[in-house]
Amino acid sequence: MKNLQKILDNIQPLNEDYMKRAKLKLDSLTKPVESLGRLETIAQKYAVIREDLNPSIKRKMIFTFAGDHGVVEEGVSAYPGEVTVQMVLNMLAGGAAVNVLARHAGAEVVIVDIGVNHDFAPIGGLVIKKVGYGTKNFTKGPAMTRAEALQSIRVGMELADKYAGKGVDIIGTGEMGIGNTTPSSAILSVFTGLKAEEVTGRGTGIDDKVLHKKASIIEKAISVNRPNPEDPVDVLAKVGGFEIGGITGLIIGCASHRIPVVVDGFISTAGAMIAVGLNPTINEYLFYSHLSSEAGHKQMLEKLGQQPILDLDMRLGEGTGAVIATSVIEAAVKVMTEMATFESAGVDKALE
Repeated sequence: MKNLQKILDNIQPLNEDYMKRAKLKLDSLTKPVESLGRLETIAQKYAVIREDLNPSIKRKMIFTFAGDHGVVEEGVSAYPGEVTVQMVLNMLAGGAAVNVLARHAGAEVVIVDIGVNHDFAPIGGLVIKKVGYGTKNFTKGPAMTRAEALQSIRVGMELADKYAGKGVDIIGTGEMGIGNTTPSSAILSVFTGLKAEEVTGRGTGIDDKVLHKKASIIEKAISVNRPNPEDPVDVLAKVGGFEIGGITGLIIGCASHRIPVVVDGFISTAGAMIAVGLNPTINEYLFYSHLSSEAGHKQMLEKLGQQPILDLDMRLGEGTGAVIATSVIEAAVKVMTEMATFESAGVDKALE
């Protein structure tokens, strides 16, 4: 595989000329200028990422990375770790929320076992790229080694490489892993300097007592491991998760292939923060699907300087927000490519 740093260095800012040309095309359509609001900026951004003024979205994919977390033994979740396995099997059977929404949107769902504490039998829809059988309890030391962190990133990058050659037009991120709001909160705390209690949410629905405990566990993990915010891979290794690393790599790989990425919620945005930490230009290639109701997600988006497409009070994960937002992006692109222009429709433009 190519050197990670070389790939990061080759990701360039979006083309300003395409930006202007896309805006001119949108302004030529039969509507008052910018009257479709953010649908226009979404369409413009998609076209510029693809460097195509007549783009289309045909193949849509959601990659849901699954991994377990050693910190679950500290009692940070309302559910036991075994639920990760059970939910992966539910997804593979097509019974999870992400499956339902993907069928509605016409998107494919691929489940990636990157770190589940279980050996799955090979089955359609499952990619087995296991880095480990769950991370270690990061209150006692690093969640993973630096080599494992890099390997998890590599998994995501390789998936982007593979599907870039299969004509995918847009990719959404997703995840499944009991306990994964804990490392995500830790990552946010490290990158922003905010205290754990300010960025820690209820995840699967924990009560006040467990919420307080969860925040103190995150503070302890940061104190024990001292992750370096100037080294995103160090942050991932010390307080992250395998699925977060996979999402990071998928984002990097897609940006290198000019494939737009729709980032899901809180956990996926933790992966985006690591990718953007490695190369800030990557942020230009990302659509942030929705504002999660999980505490801390707003601070993540503020740190990244991004506005989410939707706000539906969701906090499920899996890729559910990403797949809904993909439908909005597809609608925006169709506006750009299917509307008549003033000239073609014989409609007078506004007076100068």
